[in-house]
Amino acid sequence: MRPLQLLLKRADSFRFFNAPPSLRSYSSVNATEVAERVSRVLAEKSSANLSYDDLAASLGVTNAYAAQILLGQAKLTPTTAQKLKIAIPSISETDLESMTNDFPMRSFDEDILKEPNVYRTYEAITHNGEAIKAIINEQCGDGIMSAIDFYLDVGTTTGKHGEKRVVITFNGKFLPFVEQTADDNGAPSPRD
Repeated sequence: MRPLQLLLKRADSFRFFNAPPSLRSYSSVNATEVAERVSRVLAEKSSANLSYDDLAASLGVTNAYAAQILLGQAKLTPTTAQKLKIAIPSISETDLESMTNDFPMRSFDEDILKEPNVYRTYEAITHNGEAIKAIINEQCGDGIMSAIDFYLDVGTTTGKHGEKRVVITFNGKFLPFVEQTADDNGAPSPRD
């Protein structure tokens, strides 16, 4: 599939997470417009001959976050929008406004799991998930790693045999589970 076709297919999944067609008209996201914007912005990045590392350095964000911004998975702040316009001067004001003013739909098309890079990353996380959980619990206590107060960086290193190796760093705030005591609950009881 061509990139725009893949984006339009992904865009269709934005509509209430594959809800029945009768409910899709209620979505606040125009998935086709988002997919077309992403296609334009990626073409402008390519024309500017920028890597995601180059873009990240210009914007002051991680390379993964720079990719998320262009792919419509993260909201562009006004300050970063100014830096993006300098890094990619050909990006349209309309696209910058949309990236700044519209809220992203942070979802994914399940077909992305068929893509080998994504599938292998998913497999690595799920295969090692229990060990990751055990180590987080041992080192931090009962809780989880935030995926909101979170940084992701992707890079490479050279292995001891000279091979290129991929390094993915997840840096998320630890969120402890709390004991749900009635005295600490500030919300009124639904039983009152």
